[in-house]
Amino acid sequence: MRKIVLTFGLISGAILSAVMLLTLPFQDQLSFDRGAVIGYTSMVLAFLMVYFGVRSYRDNQTGGTISFGRAFIVGLLIALVASSCYVATWEFIYYRLTPDFMDKYAASTIEHARQAGATDAQIAAKTKEMADFKEMYANPLVNIAYTFIEPLPVGVLFTLVTAGLLSRRKRVPGPAIA
Repeated sequence: MRKIVLTFGLISGAILSAVMLLTLPFQDQLSFDRGAVIGYTSMVLAFLMVYFGVRSYRDNQTGGTISFGRAFIVGLLIALVASSCYVATWEFIYYRLTPDFMDKYAASTIEHARQAGATDAQIAAKTKEMADFKEMYANPLVNIAYTFIEPLPVGVLFTLVTAGLLSRRKRVPGPAIA
C-alpha cells in the first residue's frame, strides 16, 4: 500500500505544485479570483490520482475487492501526500519568492470591498481584519494550517466519491438456482 500511496500522492502533489509554480510569474496579471479558479481546477485534476491510486490498490493488491473503509483510507493517504506537497511548495513560494503576498492580498480584498460600495467604517474594519490576518499568517504553523485547508477538502471529497465507486466486497457463493 505504501508504494501506491506514495506514487499516486506524489504524482498528484507534483501536479498541484507545478501549476502553482507555473502561474507564479503571472500572479500580478491574474486576479486573486482567477487564481483561485485556476488553483481549484488544478486540484480537481490532481485529485483524479486518488481514483487511479485506489483502483490500482484494489486491482493489484487485494484481488479486485476492497471495502469502503479501506478504499477511503488509501484515498485519504494519497490526498494527504498530495496536500503536503502543495503546502511545502506554498511555504517555499511564500517565504522565498513572494514575501509581499499578504500585502497584495490585503490590498485586493480592501479594493473589492471599496468597489462593492462598502462604507468608510466597513473599509476601516476590513483593513483592520486584514492587518490582523497578516500578523496571524506570519506564524508558520498558522500559515501551514491555512494552506492545508485549501486542497484537503477537495481531496477528501474525491476520496469519498472514489471509495463509493470502487468499493467491492467478495461475493459469497450461494446455492445454485436450478
